[in-house]
Amino acid sequence: MNRQDFFYELPEHLIAQQPIKDRAASRLMLIDRRTGSYEHRIFKDIQSILRPGDCLVINDTKVIPARLHGTRGSSGASIEILLHQRLGENRWEALCKPGRKCQIGDKIIIGNGAIIAEVDGILEDGLRSLNMTYDGDWEEILDQYGEMPLPPYIKEKSEDSRYQTVYAAHEGSVAAPTAGLHFTEEILQKLESNGINIARITLHVGLGTFLPVKADDITKHNMHSEYYRVTSEQADKINNTKENGGRVIAIGTTSCRTLESCVNENGQITPGTGWTDIYIYPGFEYRAIDGLLTNFHLPESTLIMLVAAFCGRENTLAAYQAAVKEEYRFYSFGDAMLIL
Repeated sequence: MNRQDFFYELPEHLIAQQPIKDRAASRLMLIDRRTGSYEHRIFKDIQSILRPGDCLVINDTKVIPARLHGTRGSSGASIEILLHQRLGENRWEALCKPGRKCQIGDKIIIGNGAIIAEVDGILEDGLRSLNMTYDGDWEEILDQYGEMPLPPYIKEKSEDSRYQTVYAAHEGSVAAPTAGLHFTEEILQKLESNGINIARITLHVGLGTFLPVKADDITKHNMHSEYYRVTSEQADKINNTKENGGRVIAIGTTSCRTLESCVNENGQITPGTGWTDIYIYPGFEYRAIDGLLTNFHLPESTLIMLVAAFCGRENTLAAYQAAVKEEYRFYSFGDAMLIL
């Protein structure tokens, strides 16, 4: 299967640059994955769409202010750092721009010396390993000098809290699990009062969410590993839902990937922690989920491939074409689809 099989035309004005004021007022396309039929709804309708006994699986990761701006010590050239994943107490894997100006031994000065990042390794995909020198508490320093790492297609700044789910709890992501941005505390409470189970798992979203598929043959693409955690309590909640005939609905591709990484051959979720580089594209056999809530993704991305694997490629592309025609809002701050 080729990368071009997942292309669609998107007018630039449909790329959402700002979140709408009311998270739950975004549009929702409800899709029957068996027939490909769809309805145009509003996100808050999810309260009547879901059934008592269903289980929503949310990713409670929290985005860190992972973008840092500094200068190369020897030349004063501007350098942007996007932290990817922690390698140790003071070491990070990061994307540096421009990478050619970040060679082993170079030092990047951030915040007038509050942080000094020394390049101590050159990794795959242009990444660098950085050794950080600083005084004080790292989280406080990062909050002071870092910026929220909005995706490159978002050109306008917005409140940092809007690129964070209302249930974010565990710091470690460099991108938000954007399907969860539509939920409010009130909707979550209403769902629980309606008999909907809410299971909380964690997957720290890495730079892989920004990296395009470059190979024409999609099977040649390599996924980056991401850390996940599923506790026994939350695994039991999901497994009990299945045993009782309820539907397990992943909120976002990150929750989906986590569940499909720790499901056994009997469809049961196994608790634990680890790293996953699972890559889902058409032909993949889903065992963990019965439904998927997700935003509208970039053409030819691993995310649209994951959706196509669940909904069918033809159904997915038809839904995307309908969303373009109806002028849905696309990508991180955009509207959503619920596939059941």
